[in-house]
Amino acid sequence: MKKHLLLLSLLSVSLFAKFETVDSTEFEKLQAKGYPVIDIRTPMEWKQTGIIKGAHKMMFFTPKGDADIANWFFELGHLVKDKKEPILIYCAHANRSKSLGQGLVESGYENVYELKGGIENGWIKLGKKTIK
Repeated sequence: MKKHLLLLSLLSVSLFAKFETVDSTEFEKLQAKGYPVIDIRTPMEWKQTGIIKGAHKMMFFTPKGDADIANWFFELGHLVKDKKEPILIYCAHANRSKSLGQGLVESGYENVYELKGGIENGWIKLGKKTIK
């Protein structure tokens, strides 16, 4: 019986969890609602292109592709107190953010949004400003 309840609760979380790719217009609307924006790129990338105003710099993958998952989730826990709270993430081209976004949903976060095309193709290329 306990196994059935656990399975049912896991299925219900995954049914309601959402990982969605949104364009820059929708991303800005969500950010305007006060949802946290997290830039998961490397310090070199932040320096080269700047960041979206209001974004939190929380590098997930190192330049070698490794991740300090425990530390990253620890930092995220200080920023996002409730796994139901929407989170907006982005990287350079939406490859790393897609992987991380799917991982966040699998970890119980229910509303994760990534910037379509990342900061380079989905923001800068569209003429949107960054801050350095």
